[in-house]
Parts: sequence; C-alpha cells; structure tokens
Amino acid sequence: MIRLRGLTLSRGGRELLREADAAIAAGERIALIGLNGSGKTSLLSALTGEAVPDAGSIEQPFRRVIRLEQSLPTSSLPAWQHLLAADSALRDAQTALAEAEQAFSDSPDGEQSAAGLAVAQAHMAWLEAGGADAPARARALLSGLGFSPEASEQPVDSLSGGWRMRLNLARALFAPADLLLLDEPTNHLDLDAVLWLERWLVRTPCTMLIVSHDRDFLDRVVKACLHIDEGRLVRFAGGYSDFERQRAARALQLSRERESIAARAAHLESFIRRFRAQATRAKQVQSRIKALERMAEVESVRALSGIDIELAPADDCPEHLVLVEDLAAGYNEQPVVRTQALQIVRGARIGVLGRNGAGKSTLIKTLVGELPPVSGSVSIARGLRIGYFAQQGVDQLREDESALRHLQRAAPTEREQTLRDFMGRFGFRGDDATRPVGPMSGGEKARLLFALLAWQKPQLLILDEPTNHLDAQTRDSLADALARFDGALLLVSHDRYLLRSSVDRFVIVTAGRLMAYDGDLDDYDSWVMQQREADVTSAIAPPSGMPATPSRDEASTAGGGSDRRSERRLAAERRTALAALTRDIDADIRKLEARLEKTEAELRSLDAELQSLDLYAPGSDGARVSDLNRRRASAARERDDIETRWLELQTQREEQVAAFEARH
Repeated sequence: MIRLRGLTLSRGGRELLREADAAIAAGERIALIGLNGSGKTSLLSALTGEAVPDAGSIEQPFRRVIRLEQSLPTSSLPAWQHLLAADSALRDAQTALAEAEQAFSDSPDGEQSAAGLAVAQAHMAWLEAGGADAPARARALLSGLGFSPEASEQPVDSLSGGWRMRLNLARALFAPADLLLLDEPTNHLDLDAVLWLERWLVRTPCTMLIVSHDRDFLDRVVKACLHIDEGRLVRFAGGYSDFERQRAARALQLSRERESIAARAAHLESFIRRFRAQATRAKQVQSRIKALERMAEVESVRALSGIDIELAPADDCPEHLVLVEDLAAGYNEQPVVRTQALQIVRGARIGVLGRNGAGKSTLIKTLVGELPPVSGSVSIARGLRIGYFAQQGVDQLREDESALRHLQRAAPTEREQTLRDFMGRFGFRGDDATRPVGPMSGGEKARLLFALLAWQKPQLLILDEPTNHLDAQTRDSLADALARFDGALLLVSHDRYLLRSSVDRFVIVTAGRLMAYDGDLDDYDSWVMQQREADVTSAIAPPSGMPATPSRDEASTAGGGSDRRSERRLAAERRTALAALTRDIDADIRKLEARLEKTEAELRSLDAELQSLDLYAPGSDGARVSDLNRRRASAARERDDIETRWLELQTQREEQVAAFEARH
C-alpha cells in the first residue's frame, strides 16, 4: 500500500500540497484530479523519487515503477524493437545471454563446461523475462494503439510527433509494472485507440495512478478519485462522474446560484424544443437532454474553477458560411482527403470523426486557408469571422510575452482595464495576466488561445482537438460555451463528452473521403469496423437459394415471439451465412495454428537441448551449440511471423463478424 503522511510539496516557491494524507491499496486504479498547476505532475514525480517532499513522508513499497514519458523519443530502431528496450529485465537478460554465448565461444576447450553452464542459466533467465514471446507482444500492443504493421517496422525517428507520443504510451504499457503512473495517456489517441486502452488497463492487475481530463475514459477505468483541493488530497469513490456528483452535492448545499443555472440551461432547452420532433436528430436531442441534466448537478462545482468561457453572439451572420465543391485536400499536389460537397450554414453543429492520420487536420487547414486545395474550391462568405483553434496553436504563442500583451496586440486601441477584465474570465487575473507565456502549462496556453479566439467574436468556430491540454473544469466550461454559442461549429475532438454536448450531426473522414455519418458516438466503433471491411460488408448475402435474412425489426414483427420455429430457422440461416463468410479466413487461421504448434514444439526441443549440461561438457563440440542457437533464432523468427499473421487474421475475422452482426 502507498501511504502519504503529512505531505508538503512545492514548485518554484509555490506550495502545491500542504500536509496532505492519502492511502492507495495494491491493485487500485485511481484518478488524480485537479486544476492545471495544482500539483498532479509534481506528485507523480514524488512517487517516482524524482521530486523530494518539503515535509512529510511517502511510503511507496513498489519496485517496478513505470511512468509515462512526456518527451518525444528518439531512436534509429524500428518501433517494435524500441518497445522491447522498455523492459529493463528483458534487456538485461538479453545482454547477459549474449555475453554468456560470447564467453562460451571464446573459452578454451577445457573451460567450456563452466561457460556452457553460464549460457544455460542465462538462457533460462531470458525465458523467465518473457523473451520468447516479447516481439509478438510488442507488435500486438502497437496494433492496439493504431500502428499498422508497416509503421511498427519504421525507425522511431521517422515517425511523426503524435505517433512517437503513442510509442511512449506503448513503452509504458509493455514492461511489467507494480505501479503505473499515466499522465494524460489519451492525448494524441483517436477514439478507437482510447477504447482499446480502456480495455487494456481494466485487464492489467498493477496499481495505477492516472491523470486525465477525459471523463468517459476515467469513468470506465478507475474505481476512485484523489482530488487536489486547496493543497489537500480528498478521496472520492467511483469514477469521474461519481466524483462530480459527490462534490456537487456538497457544493449545492452552500450555493445560491439557481438563477444562473436556469439561464445557462435555457440555451440547451431551446435546442431541445427546436429539434425534439425531428427524427433525424433524435439521438443528438437525447444527448443534449443528458447534458442539461448534468449541468444542473455540477454547475456550482464548475464555478469554483473561476473560468467562465463566454462567446459573443454571432449577430447578423450570413446564412451560408462555407461552401465546398469537389474538394481534394492534401500536400504537394497529393490528395489526402476528398469530398464532393460540404456546406456549413448558420447554426450548423458538425462533429468530424475519423482515425488519426485519416486527413481531418488536412481538411481543416484547407477550409481555413492554411493549405491551398489540390483541386476543387472552398468559398467563404464575405466578411465572415472565423475562430480557428489549431492542435499546434500553443506552439505559435510568443513565449517572451504575457497573456495581456498577446491580447493588446490584437486590440491595440482598447483600454488595459477592459482587456484585464476580459482575460480574468479565462483565469488570467492580477499578476497571472502579465507573466511570460513560456513557463505556462499547456492548459494555460490553451486558455490563452481561447481568450484570443473569443475576442474576435467569431461567427464560425473551427476547432481541431481543443481539449488536449485542458483540465476537466475548463473542458466543462468550454462545453457549456459551445452549447450556448449561436453561431456555427465544426469540431474535431476525441473528447466524447464535448462532442455529445456540442454537436448535432457528424461527418467522418475515412478511406480518403469525407462522408456523412448517420449515427451517434455509441455506434462509432462498430461503424469504423464496417468501413474498414466495406468490401466484406457489401459481400454479405445468404447463399444461393436461401431466403434473405430480415433485419432485427422485421424479424421481431414477422411472426411474433411465439413462432419459435421461425426464430430457430432465422438463427440457423444467420449461422450458415456467417460460417460461409468466415470459411476461408477460418481455414487460414487453422493452418497457422498448426504451423505455430509445430514451431513451438521445435522451440521447446531446442531449448531443452540448449539447457542440457552434457552439451557443454569438456571435449564437446562447440559447433553444435552454435548450430542449435542458430536454429533456435530461426525458429523464433518464424514463430513471431506466424503469431503476427495470426493476430492480423483474427482481427480481420472479428471485424467481419462485427460487420455481419451490425447488418443482421
């Protein structure tokens, strides 16, 4: 168990934790929650021994402590080999085995017995460290985080910054850990990878302390929350939503802000009244109703953050804002994403879905004019004020200037007090408004970008992953502001809560095209699988002579629940159709499993020979050892290749089955 007793932590002369106490039991998955700058990262540093407390003590009994790195990795190794290097025990075992084998090769004939014993012992240690299946495990982990087989083979230095940050996460997950410390693990992930990560963490038995502002992610992964509140650590049971409800219940007892809550809720109610009767927007209306219910619960908690993002009305905005025709967007005359038409009108609320690398940011940059179209046209209404938030916008701020100075350059004729009052709404009050931007946290820089954006009084907001650096309270304030905003919105985000509460329809970038998506976020994962296997989905049909299988609704109304024979017939037809669909891939999987069994038997036999002491007795043939090691290396490579192909086929089969079930 981890115990914090009277812990006091400071950074740069500022006290972050003061006489804080907490206990974390072995195997618990805990969320560490607090405003940006409240001390979350410093506490993680203290748990790893990188930071020394000012007072108090930390009882941290775990030996294998792994922390998610935040700096970009550099290496000439392929990505999957870079992953292997994260496991220090495996790395040491590999080094010891290589040294033992070299010593055996260099030893005189009379000393080969002792050297051979050292090789056998080193080989056993390598097996115990997981060396036999390490490459397959590394490739499977990278696949889960979205790396293609080709990307897994690329040198680390050739990967983009976002993919290298994913590689950091893969390294943190690969090595065995007693204590796993994850600081914003969902940043740089697309929604598919976030869903995979949730399942991975829930199955992993070690103790975890997770810093994240993704409420859906925390709700699915953690069992308790530690909240840094005015220098103290307060524990709440359950996930992030449970934390909000419990804290809101306490705050509501003292709150007198019901009128403010009603005024904010009126904006969401307006949307619900307008679109409740439209069947095409029924799911989005339900999302807004849920957001409205939550707003009443947690509004007083959000007020404690002191951040109140407010966007000016769109005023006399044109009806037609952006018209895209036959657009191909890309780089160096090479299209990345195409669309025949996209129209953004006043009041449009559009969410853009798609995997990382699909072309979402390329499309956005083309719409705002940062990239010229490869072909086609983008027409912008004359005089339209566009507020654009770019993923890398924080890197474009002037680090030697203050937040106030940034706004003064945007509004040189405005009174300083007016600008200070405006910046205060975004959390920059007093001296915070005049300190340099350089040392600020990523969340503070993102808030500055929103302040500069809001000052423009935009009529169309185009936001590309706006929440990556924001804490939970600021995300909530942004979600509320977007829900109240009466202009148009085009939003790219992996934050499911923000999407649910802000947009009323979706488009998706997939297979190099922008298309309409007629579903909600609960449908998204299966939809993506269907798109990956679109050719399989279109090929799904009953064998010749078999009647077509009705949809679920048709099946449920055709004969009623009493017609058991009809239900059994339909189920049999579905099983037959599914078996026909997966027949070829199942045959390939069985062949691979047979090859894998044969290869593993060969490896077991070679391992047994290599561990035999007779092999290293005086006068034994040293060439025999070299031959066995060479054969074992060849068999191990073959096994890794078989396992990789087996994983690929299993993934394809799962996607085929999911697509079949979604259709039937």
